[in-house]
Amino acid sequence: MSAVIETDVLIAGTGPTGLVLANLLGARGVNVTLVEKRAELIDYPRGVGLDDESYRTIQAMDLIEEISPYTLPHHVMRVVNGKGEVIMTNDPQGEPFGFPRKFGFLQPLVDRTMFEGLARYPNVRTIFGAELSGLEDTGEGVTAQINHCTGEEGENPTGESTTINARFHVGCEGGRSFTRKWMGVDFEGVSPSTRWVVIDVRNDPLGIPNVYLGADPNRPYVSIGLPHGVRRFEFLLFDDEPNERVEDNAFVTSLLHEHLPEGIELDIIRRRVFTHHGRVASDFRKGNVMIAGDAAHLMPVWMGQGFNSGVRDATNLAWKLDTVLKGLADDTLLDTYSQERRDHAKAMVDLSLAMGNMIKPTDKRIAFGRDVIARAANLSPQVKSYFSDMKFKPMPRYGRGVVVDQETLAAGTAKRKICTDRIPKLIPLRNALRKDSAVGTQFIQPRVTFEGEEKLLDDAIGTGFTILSWGMDPANLLSEESRRDINAKGVQLVCAVSPNQVEWAREQCAATGTLVVLDDSGALKKWFDNASVGSVVIRPDRFIAAACLNGDLPRAIKAVSHAASLKNKAPVTPAENKTLKAVG
Repeated sequence: MSAVIETDVLIAGTGPTGLVLANLLGARGVNVTLVEKRAELIDYPRGVGLDDESYRTIQAMDLIEEISPYTLPHHVMRVVNGKGEVIMTNDPQGEPFGFPRKFGFLQPLVDRTMFEGLARYPNVRTIFGAELSGLEDTGEGVTAQINHCTGEEGENPTGESTTINARFHVGCEGGRSFTRKWMGVDFEGVSPSTRWVVIDVRNDPLGIPNVYLGADPNRPYVSIGLPHGVRRFEFLLFDDEPNERVEDNAFVTSLLHEHLPEGIELDIIRRRVFTHHGRVASDFRKGNVMIAGDAAHLMPVWMGQGFNSGVRDATNLAWKLDTVLKGLADDTLLDTYSQERRDHAKAMVDLSLAMGNMIKPTDKRIAFGRDVIARAANLSPQVKSYFSDMKFKPMPRYGRGVVVDQETLAAGTAKRKICTDRIPKLIPLRNALRKDSAVGTQFIQPRVTFEGEEKLLDDAIGTGFTILSWGMDPANLLSEESRRDINAKGVQLVCAVSPNQVEWAREQCAATGTLVVLDDSGALKKWFDNASVGSVVIRPDRFIAAACLNGDLPRAIKAVSHAASLKNKAPVTPAENKTLKAVG
């Protein structure tokens, strides 16, 4: 007998990407079926680095309070050479998105908390012991075959199966993704032959916080302090050291000998051998089927960005799926997912590979040359801050997709540089402090006062499309027809003002329903001044779709609608998840 399930979105894989996507879709009322081959979530540590972009997504999932105990903020990274000298420090300051730039974290507990968060949504179901074995894109949707299995890793087929009919399918099932192989896309990149052993222990024998990357040519290593007394060690394995040796306690002891006090008995959580990969799929979408997370890209651990890149994928994709499913946009909106995410994922893979090439040389001549260059670079405050403030990290900037060019207001593309020579009469623009366009970047998230309470900006204005203007009710910049249209689409209007303007702003916005937020820190005023714009259109993933002068706002909104393939209609309420019948 074979059951048939009807759902909006089928997600394969209960790793972090699948869990984030399911939470974001669940909160939007989308019906989701999540399938996982394993009997339960993976319970051993994998990722150890969480950044502020991911933390902002956790905020959007309303799980900050639950996940915070499993994180360690301000996670400093130091690269040390074979003599123990620090050759690079990475300790970025500031909280542009509302949180510290880097965290250490315990992935099993964070994943578990995200999974438990799904219980809030009756429209989300999870099926463990369910392996995706077949896909068919019918044009109107996807039909998937699920084979049921038992065993910790789903190694024992039961002979039972389920058919799932979904409007869309997203494969988040990791580097060996069935979905990616079904799509037939290339998985371009490299898989270096170097192997590493990871050793996680519960009783941290050092107690020193933060991260040390040991660029020691005798044997490169990693030492990472994590929450709850957990420490991770990683060591390069040489070609004459087979994988089986890591099960030998004497060998593990020899690896750790130089890094531990004497007489320590370790409580080892796991020891595993892994190979770094640097690969990116040639496309993230084929028809009604998409891939995300490790299914779409694999990267070495050096920048701690594997987990975070998957979260970025889910954050980008969730609102687009929701918008299409509600009938507000054509499904061509989903083409922008690959357009926006692939280039950044590739840049992060390349950076991770480059960082690994700096850490892992075992040729002492190469290591010596690296150390000489590093010492010279540290003599320059500008170069030193480039690394310490993590300015080398490629921040997402979308030049194609749901963006509007700041200069021309053309839909679908956004140049990075603003050519001020073309706008000689607009003196504020010619003298803008920020010469790069703000479009395609993530909007800042300072603390503001909203309805008498201090809050992070996203908590005040919500997570849908937002039109935010400085010192002006954006409703007064729009026609009645435009107001009705954006209200029907659930777009939130926001007026940001200095605290001493609050009474005026509330009077102005009382009749239009525009939210008023008080810029207590001055961060919003500074941002609008630097960008030399008066209004921004912020997407649900908090990226800037358009930034413009107030007089250009109506044109900018039309261009955003065109870039997002939006329709002029009210949203459709999704049907419930259903198990229709048994056939066979």
